[in-house]
Amino acid sequence: MMTYYGMRMQGIPYVAHTLEVNKKEQLVVNMREMDCTTFVETVLALALTTRDRSRRWEDYCCWLERIRYQQGRVEGYASRNHYFLWWAENNEKQGIVTLPLRKTACKYAREQVIHIDYMSAHPSYYKMLKGNVTDIAAIKKMEKVSDGKVMKYIPATNIGLSEKQLNCIRTGDILAIATKKKGLDTTHIGIAVWGKDGKLHLLNASQIHKKVILEPKTMRQYMSEHPSQLGVWVIRPVLNNE
Repeated sequence: MMTYYGMRMQGIPYVAHTLEVNKKEQLVVNMREMDCTTFVETVLALALTTRDRSRRWEDYCCWLERIRYQQGRVEGYASRNHYFLWWAENNEKQGIVTLPLRKTACKYAREQVIHIDYMSAHPSYYKMLKGNVTDIAAIKKMEKVSDGKVMKYIPATNIGLSEKQLNCIRTGDILAIATKKKGLDTTHIGIAVWGKDGKLHLLNASQIHKKVILEPKTMRQYMSEHPSQLGVWVIRPVLNNE
């Protein structure tokens, strides 16, 4: 279902900051333009609604809120899962996703120690955070709680291996690109697709291509062009009631 919906969104324009349109934090639903995170959230919410045999718009919006916010509720700007560590942890707690690298033995997996402070260090980069002393303090507190946490990832040097070798990654999994950049945990996300060439590709809302696209380059080719990319986290949607 992740690839079913994701493939049908190909061509939708990439637009950054689509959630920064209100003075007060509200659930923003926008299927006309997306960034990498809202693309994955949209696809996952549609897949979960379909899993529940629903076609109701209200159910889709409910899933979107649960996915996007801590404890699944909009409670101000700071309640949004701004870092992908928070996104993964909160959705794992809700039973929406699992983190297979924690459960499955993979000889290629390595550990990334998390040190995030980018938002509190650069509040002026965020329209709804700039000058907001209360939210800056709240986010800084959450960043400190996350300091030193560990996430497993597949290194960029191994991401060109075969599907058999990387059987911890399935088509439809969410891939988050871990980064070496100071203060951040990840810089980009998309949906894993094992191509006809036997290599891993990324279905994503691409800033480079300016639209949702199944990246023609392999993940290995793509990551080799971005030396700050450490590797990929693997996040698996729970869509079959396992």
